[in-house]
Amino acid sequence: MIPWLEGPGFPPVESALSEPNGLLAVGGQLSPEWLLAAYRRGIFPWYSADQPILWWSPDPRLVLFPPKMRISRSLRRTLRQGRYEVRFDTAFRDVVASCAAPRGTDPGTWITVEMQEAYQRMHELGYAHSVESWAGDELVGGLYGIALGRAFFGESMFSRRSDASKVALAHLAQYLKQQDFAVIDCQMTTPHLLSLGAEEMSRRDFCTGLASWTREDRPPQRWTQVGGAEVF
Repeated sequence: MIPWLEGPGFPPVESALSEPNGLLAVGGQLSPEWLLAAYRRGIFPWYSADQPILWWSPDPRLVLFPPKMRISRSLRRTLRQGRYEVRFDTAFRDVVASCAAPRGTDPGTWITVEMQEAYQRMHELGYAHSVESWAGDELVGGLYGIALGRAFFGESMFSRRSDASKVALAHLAQYLKQQDFAVIDCQMTTPHLLSLGAEEMSRRDFCTGLASWTREDRPPQRWTQVGGAEVF
């Protein structure tokens, strides 16, 4: 029986279902209080527009350790060519909207209007960040997520040109390595993310790590980094 939440006191992640993998609880809110409580416990919201809020904590968890991102020869060439300018936190709302846009023949999205507004609020508070690939004045790729302590929780990415989202991720990994972040949470396992160096980690080990990583006192703030090709 999946519990219906009345307050931001989540059940133990060990009680999550194995099928579907990680479904933990239903209901609640997408307020900053709820989201911060969830992420610190290894829990995230993921649901469709016709569903109540669903909270998840899958096992295993896919993570990317910033120094271990795998940069292929072709991606490194793209980075060194400086094909895209990478900026942080200059177009957060546009990045989220682009991630929510229909892809291919699928008109649906889990990034509902409610989700977009919730993460915009987290951005205004300094917790949510975007990494953007620009071709001149055109936003052509990027990603967004939540930063807590030394952990970055990736939410979604999009690309309108070749390698644009990979370039954004490479710059994010480089920045987080410089800032001594411990991990990028990728949530669910996909072949694409595995090819970039992500690896599976047990939920127990992930949540144990989070207890330390998210406790470190890093005040939420806007990121002002502009990435250059010279770091690659």
